[in-house]
Amino acid sequence: MTTALSALVKQCRKLLQLSQPDLAVKAGVGLRFVRELEQGKGTLRLNKVKQVLRLFGHEPAPASIDLTLLLSQQP
Repeated sequence: MTTALSALVKQCRKLLQLSQPDLAVKAGVGLRFVRELEQGKGTLRLNKVKQVLRLFGHEPAPASIDLTLLLSQQP
């Protein structure tokens, strides 16, 4: 599953002409983490996500959600 976050990271990496190993070294995270991030893994360590985003000049921030959608999905 591709998420907006995984797409953003992959796009930024390619724009800077970085390989996944290069990104891992520059961001200070493991290669496996970069691969899982770009593949849209649902559970990732937020501190490592922040390290990668900061490399690209981004910062994670809260986003609003439509609560009516959330409430309508409850059994």
